[in-house]
Amino acid sequence: MADTPVVLVHGARQTGKSTLAKTYAQSVDGATYLTLDDATVLAAAVGDPAGFLSQFTGPVVLDEVQRAPGLFLAIKLLVDRDRRPGRFLLTGSADVLLVPALSDSLAGRMEILTLWPFAGVELSGDLWSFVDMLFSDNPLPKAAALEPRPLLLQRVACGGFPEALARTSSRRRDAWFGAYITTILQRDVREVSNIENLTMLPRLLALLAARSCGLLNQAELSRALGMPLSTLRRYLTLLEMTFLLRQTPAWSANLGKRLIKSPKATLCDTGLMSFLLGIDASQGIPDHLTGPLVENHAVMELTKHLGWSATRAALYHFRDQTGQEVDILLEDAMGRLVGIEVKAATGVSKEDFRHLQLLRKQTGPRFHRGVVLHTGTETVAFDGQLSAFPLGALTPAPRSGTDSLR
Repeated sequence: MADTPVVLVHGARQTGKSTLAKTYAQSVDGATYLTLDDATVLAAAVGDPAGFLSQFTGPVVLDEVQRAPGLFLAIKLLVDRDRRPGRFLLTGSADVLLVPALSDSLAGRMEILTLWPFAGVELSGDLWSFVDMLFSDNPLPKAAALEPRPLLLQRVACGGFPEALARTSSRRRDAWFGAYITTILQRDVREVSNIENLTMLPRLLALLAARSCGLLNQAELSRALGMPLSTLRRYLTLLEMTFLLRQTPAWSANLGKRLIKSPKATLCDTGLMSFLLGIDASQGIPDHLTGPLVENHAVMELTKHLGWSATRAALYHFRDQTGQEVDILLEDAMGRLVGIEVKAATGVSKEDFRHLQLLRKQTGPRFHRGVVLHTGTETVAFDGQLSAFPLGALTPAPRSGTDSLR
């Protein structure tokens, strides 16, 4: 806001965008906060966008701006006349980059930030960047997890949505997630699409949860659901637009090949994933679901850290022509690579580094570091570039303890 005329904070519903926007408006003299969830405000913004905005002289905070697409062109005209920084703070529950009419109108005038559910380090109150640590030239610190594996997995299954974390039992969190999905599908998805029959979306979402962090084979999904491939693709786009689904692209040294390789599908939150899979965090997690849940958690934690890291990096997965895989691959602006394997086990053996060693051999000097994230308690260096790091240190317990999450 200090150097940009328009800032958009977007993300899934109930991640705290409105709270953040209201707090900002209260801290700035002359700022006006308006939400387009208010029917009167929405009617004025839709009826005459330019006239609606012309009445404000100070900074304007507009919540849920995707509900009035005409505002984007009106904002563009105002900003082109006066490019003072901090004029507009916008929030939205739909990804405007996937809505061409919205994304084109403010190109070069707007900075876009994504707000995901809470990361572990945000809940602990000790904000730091794992991505910056991975790309530093220093060895990984001897960090240790301070809670046993069952409590860590329990917290992973609860996710990071603020309202869900405030619930006192698994049953009440399930009730919240059930209402959340219904609201998203009945309101937000309909607002950003012209698709009337959305009855298959909950089933698709549940199927994606069951196949989280697996290759997104659209043809196979289409057959499993009995759904035309064209319809499936529209549905997947809608889930991405509402931040319920994140696709992790494949990495290849050949930039052209990256575009044709299959991505991996990841849900935005492990609490939502647990609800869709019928997991009760207080009763433990079935063994066959622990691996996908922990990997989904690691992907989203790194996605959140990328949002505030000083290191500019992109997140991929790696799979070579023989089917050898590395769960997560980070590439920074200089082309350096960090490979990350995610293991649900507490112990790490030399065999767990096999795919990272293969990646190191294939990428040569570009390979900077390889890490195995595990559910044990200690950091262990296996050689100068390969280390095991505890997932519990990446996602430490909240300062208030974990009792409230049980």
